[in-house]
Amino acid sequence: MDLSLYPLPFFLSAIALIASGLFAWKHRRQGWGLPMGAVLATVGVWYLGGGLYNDYEEYQTVIGDAALSVAWWQVLLFIVTFSFLVLPVHGLVNRHLLKRQSRLLFYAKSGRISDPSMQRNIDQLAKALLICWLIIMAIALARRGWHFEAMFFPYLEGYKINPWARGRVGGGISALLSLAGYLQLFLTAAFGVVAAIAKNPKTRVMAITVCFLAFPYYIFDRTRNPMIATMLPGLLAWVFLGLRARMIVKGAILFGAFLVANFWMLAVVDSDMNRGVTVGNALKGIKAKQNEKVDVIVGIDDEKEDRKHKGLSMFAELGHMNNLFDDGLYEPTWGGRYFAEAVNFIPRALWKNKPLVGVDYAIARGFGGERGTTEEGAGITASIATGMIGQGVVNFGRLLGPMAAALLMSIWVAVLARLDLRGDIGRLLLCAVGMILTFNMGRDITLFVLYPFVFGYMLLLGWEWWRKGKMHTQMPTTKRRRQPLADR
Repeated sequence: MDLSLYPLPFFLSAIALIASGLFAWKHRRQGWGLPMGAVLATVGVWYLGGGLYNDYEEYQTVIGDAALSVAWWQVLLFIVTFSFLVLPVHGLVNRHLLKRQSRLLFYAKSGRISDPSMQRNIDQLAKALLICWLIIMAIALARRGWHFEAMFFPYLEGYKINPWARGRVGGGISALLSLAGYLQLFLTAAFGVVAAIAKNPKTRVMAITVCFLAFPYYIFDRTRNPMIATMLPGLLAWVFLGLRARMIVKGAILFGAFLVANFWMLAVVDSDMNRGVTVGNALKGIKAKQNEKVDVIVGIDDEKEDRKHKGLSMFAELGHMNNLFDDGLYEPTWGGRYFAEAVNFIPRALWKNKPLVGVDYAIARGFGGERGTTEEGAGITASIATGMIGQGVVNFGRLLGPMAAALLMSIWVAVLARLDLRGDIGRLLLCAVGMILTFNMGRDITLFVLYPFVFGYMLLLGWEWWRKGKMHTQMPTTKRRRQPLADR
């Protein structure tokens, strides 16, 4: 790695990221420190990590040094603005909770997750989650002819079914299909957390059974975001809440899990898994990759194979974006992209001309097609993620854009901090899922990523309403004693 290739703003961004990360870690007990760290880690991976991981000389050739330098300044502007906005936004949103401390950190350090009262809440929550999951699965199986094997055991069947398939534009009941799909994702992640922290044998066995049935749907798919969103919450909950071990042991477990995940994504996601999802196909792809590597070593192939993930490219996209502005091929939408994201929840059956998300940018990037605005293609051959920072630039230009994105992520930190500081098990679970989804927001700040969080919050409110009504009906009632006539 030749660091001399990188301009000054890259190093300034790295320094700002480290300083802000240390500041967040220092204030981790105040609720906003951990979510702030999650956002900074996301920027570090998708932007600085992407700039280091990929071929920067290729970026210089394809994009140009001028656009890349501007992109690094935009990354720096985001980090600085975000770091200054977190505290005031948190104070405004959570002004009644400022004296409280992080409950996630408290349970992680104290081991109080094993308290009988907390475990009773986990048991009740698990029952509610199970009812919701069974309903979702019944609908999914009914839509696909009760094909249990392809739904729960795709590694044995040879393929998996998608009961919630819909077109890019949507219409009809597509909104309900999307709702069901996101609920399934949230429930799967939630059961991973329950399996990690439940002490009741019945609850734990139930959660592990659901995980055994539900995880393969995402593990044997080609989409990486759902893999991370479903698997990581349970893993982190087990490491930091359920496992009583030294920090060095926990770090070693997480590093091992990273190596396994990296191996799986390289061998399966980047292989020809679109033609099948069996373990045999996956292992065949792994073996082929290994053989190719051996061929390179012995000199059969003169070209060295570069096995890298192709999706870690948000910094490059930011550079492409600056070139589009310079060439006059794209102009800021002045909030139009954010508006399209915000109203995405409205079914197209109710709003036929609902704005399309990101289609104009995909066309500007050269991915326009001849499919028209049909349900199948929306007039483009591929959708392009603009990135957390790039999405702000698309909306409000090169200067205001990174600042707008920083404001949105500051609000997100305040939301997660509020869930953490409230402290009940349902909100802590939702906070954990939200911090995992933060990493996926590195590709775009979008409801497409946050729907599991939103619908999970709706389930949480419904569960709390049901519990409140149940407690009210169980409260003992006493008749008022009739006073004697002499006392009246």
